Amino acid sequence: MAWVVGVRFKSAGKIYYFDCGEKFNFSTGDNVIVETVRGVEFGTIATEKKEMAKNKLVLPLKKVLRKATDADENNNASNKVKEQKALEVCRKKAYEHKLPMHLIDVEYTFDLSKIIFYFTAEGRVDFRELVKDLAGIFKTRIELRQVGVRDEAKMLGGIGACGRVLCCKSFLGEFIPVSIRMAKEQNLSLNPTKISGICGRLMCCLKYESEGYEDKGQDGKRNDRKSSRIESNN
Repeated sequence: MAWVVGVRFKSAGKIYYFDCGEKFNFSTGDNVIVETVRGVEFGTIATEKKEMAKNKLVLPLKKVLRKATDADENNNASNKVKEQKALEVCRKKAYEHKLPMHLIDVEYTFDLSKIIFYFTAEGRVDFRELVKDLAGIFKTRIELRQVGVRDEAKMLGGIGACGRVLCCKSFLGEFIPVSIRMAKEQNLSLNPTKISGICGRLMCCLKYESEGYEDKGQDGKRNDRKSSRIESNN
């Protein structure tokens, strides 16, 4: 067993578990400094301390180093400003190298040991010369990571057809599997423009009521519990 807390590095990012030991007590929303495979990072407590079996955790478990201080808060804010400047530089250099890529986001690790640039592209991109240029400018480790259209939507955000902020940007920590079968079971139009999100993939919200439709009885009616839940959401 191990004492752990769940930490997020973005507002709607995936939750990662860290070893906090028995002596640390944190509250949801507290900012902390943690050790990760990428280096030292600044994160926010998403789930309070609890004891979990080690076979349910990804080992080896990294540690929470400390609760973030005022100086840590200031350094993190400074890093955010540096990220925007780094993104502008990378876009300029990618244009100079005539690379067919679309830069969408950048992250500095808290200790400034690495900069990670995220981009989309239709195929593979040879960015070796770009990395050399960026390493020469920023004097630190550079990583360019190609992501898909769903990741792009999550990073950039936007407004869905419902008129609300995208689920992936506002609260979904991880993408959930969605299939065309879910739309068929809910008797929705199979017109791609009506069941696709701004990322061009099937809307994540198709998953929300699919469980109720899966529990239909032999006569085609939903069971009472699922029916009341679905109808209350409409």
